[in-house]
Amino acid sequence: MSSIPDRFTGVTVLTKANIYFDGGVISHTVLFADASKKTLGIIRPGTYHFGTDAAERMEIVAGSCRVTLDGTNTEQTYGTGTHFDVAAKSGFTIAVDGGACEYICSFLA
Repeated sequence: MSSIPDRFTGVTVLTKANIYFDGGVISHTVLFADASKKTLGIIRPGTYHFGTDAAERMEIVAGSCRVTLDGTNTEQTYGTGTHFDVAAKSGFTIAVDGGACEYICSFLA
């Protein structure tokens, strides 16, 4: 059984979407009582590059993706129930071949 949550309770969700790459990636920000935040999103088929300010954990809720972390040449596939971490002040390229990839992005301290 995956440790990825299927719901969050007692949170505030910002209604304005975060839209990237002409709608190829769309997310909503979730704010928690402890001042932490996450984004919940969908990645449509395509290849996208993101930079990071803070360290992030990307948990795959549904679908699959291929990821190459900045500074590496290794592409790794992640499916439902898996995750990958990205260092602060870094980035990653993410590719979705078909369908949609749903994710939770946690901003790590």
